[in-house]
Amino acid sequence: MSTNVLRTADGWWVRRGDRAVPVATRAATTAELIADRAAVREAAASDDPGVPADGLTVLSPVTTPCRVVAQMVNYRSHARDSGFPADFPPAFFRKASGSVTGPGDPVVRPPHVRFLDYEVELGLVLGAPLPVGTTVTDDDLPSYVAGLVITNDVSARDIQLTRTQFYESKSYPTFTPTGPHLALLEPGDFDHLPGLRLRLAVNGEPRQDRTLADMIVRPAQALTLLARFQTLDPGDLLLTGTPGGTALKAPPRAVEKVGALLPPALKWKAFFRTQARNPRYLRTGDVVTATIATPDGRIDLGEQRTAVTDAD
Repeated sequence: MSTNVLRTADGWWVRRGDRAVPVATRAATTAELIADRAAVREAAASDDPGVPADGLTVLSPVTTPCRVVAQMVNYRSHARDSGFPADFPPAFFRKASGSVTGPGDPVVRPPHVRFLDYEVELGLVLGAPLPVGTTVTDDDLPSYVAGLVITNDVSARDIQLTRTQFYESKSYPTFTPTGPHLALLEPGDFDHLPGLRLRLAVNGEPRQDRTLADMIVRPAQALTLLARFQTLDPGDLLLTGTPGGTALKAPPRAVEKVGALLPPALKWKAFFRTQARNPRYLRTGDVVTATIATPDGRIDLGEQRTAVTDAD
């Protein structure tokens, strides 16, 4: 069974039901905690009654700086929504680790961003070095992935689309809420990954709801493809893509063909005029909740709850 770990300003905790037990470790980073699994197991098995988990102020269980890499268009439903073909080649992009924040911290909209979108994603936390040239199979996935977290790949769509700029549009501070749980996996847990269900709601309205069965490139293949050119280290974070249901949708084919005939400035002006009427983009005061879990609760990454605010 996986072990859920929380991080606070005071240190690391193992969550057991509605209680949290402190981990006797000197680990300051996620990588150091992963290396001290014995302390985590000791806390999980101890008789310490702990404290109420809901009383803790939880931080991101992924400490920074670290590498944050993300997969692009990796769910069939998202590919359909975005107008990409089913055989869209695997692609990755980077996010600044300064965008990582806790599961209850607000998402702060920069003053120049109009079209703010959400993307619930399963995050893989590396537990061992992944050198360039590594081939990862499903059987040896436990050798490289230590745990899982909920992430939200918050996106400034007006920056992303008009500038073809993924790095900036997804890297503003607070644009990667992470946690609450770091679910440290045992080898037997990996067989249950396909059953993980990703859900996201805005103000209680369901927006995204898919299992990993909708995923195009699975974790072992993704790590193999990434290792063609990118080294990863313990504590690094891979976001594995989002399912359909985001605010952004591709325009109908007929509209897209007409738009292709327009100069770029006019095309984007027309596109964002229609997007301005889309009520699904995030607005100030919206509350985004996200969960990822298997139906039987064997793996449960907790609930992430973030409010949208404007920059001062």
